[in-house]
Amino acid sequence: MPEPTFDVHLPEDHAATALAADARAGLTASPKTLPPKWFYDARGSELFEDITRLPEYYPTRAERAILAEHAADIATATGANTLVELGSGSSEKTLLLLDALRTAGTLTQITTLDVSGTALREAAGVLAGKYPSAQVHGVVGDFTEHLSLLPGDPTRLVAFLGGTIGNFLPDERARFLSSVRDLLKPGEWLLLGTDLVKDRATLEAAYDDAQGVTAEFNKNVLHVLNRELGADFDVDAFAHLSHWDEVNEWVEMRLRATSAQRVTISGLDLVVEFAAGEQVRTEISAKFRRERVESELRTAGFALAHWWTDPEGRFALSLAQAD
Repeated sequence: MPEPTFDVHLPEDHAATALAADARAGLTASPKTLPPKWFYDARGSELFEDITRLPEYYPTRAERAILAEHAADIATATGANTLVELGSGSSEKTLLLLDALRTAGTLTQITTLDVSGTALREAAGVLAGKYPSAQVHGVVGDFTEHLSLLPGDPTRLVAFLGGTIGNFLPDERARFLSSVRDLLKPGEWLLLGTDLVKDRATLEAAYDDAQGVTAEFNKNVLHVLNRELGADFDVDAFAHLSHWDEVNEWVEMRLRATSAQRVTISGLDLVVEFAAGEQVRTEISAKFRRERVESELRTAGFALAHWWTDPEGRFALSLAQAD
């Protein structure tokens, strides 16, 4: 079994530096914002796994169902030798794709990208054990910065699953899709997971479950700031909000100060004032229609080849080929 190989494009202090910059920029802005990536410390990752099992949270199950049904079709259509997974790469959904490519007899390389070196090395070890005939290459990097540095032999299939693209604002989405297109040669492939527009009740329940797991997940960003930046947020003094924005067609998660707050962030030498009722946006999760996905892919230089949804039409996988 070949040992995994690794490229590291981020310094060891990248996370600390990026968190400090994001917190300063977001909490001194009006309105205040924090990026959703800071939910995911060890506790936040556990909470998100719990969320994926909640009855209200359909996206993970819906996407998995599509892959279970169509992974073999994806392998046949692409003939991909290399799977490039933007994420840690050892999820059940990724394994469905890899199994299909191995069964088709084309899989020779697995490239997986993650900002966390620890998560990446763990995932790469799992993948190397499961797919001993493939070379596993881990890249410690950020998919908004380092896509052009990803290794892999043609034909490549880039997988960006989970609806994560919905966390990007429209201009960020356009830049991301263009950077994926720049990575690929004509004829190579992108597999994109997108959550679809549906009724308000279903969407808002998915981000505000009855058990309160999503609320705890949302508030976890404040625990991260308290621990990593020496902040003194009273986490219990903030309430979780979930709202469907019909104009932008995205769900927003916010934290609302239930009373006036004065928060000291010693690591930034910063004091942040919150008025009673003031909100901090912590995530957008855009929902899509086929026409918009196809249009955005076309603008970036992709042609939509296949569009699959789960039986209830809640989630979609798009297989697009680089022009």
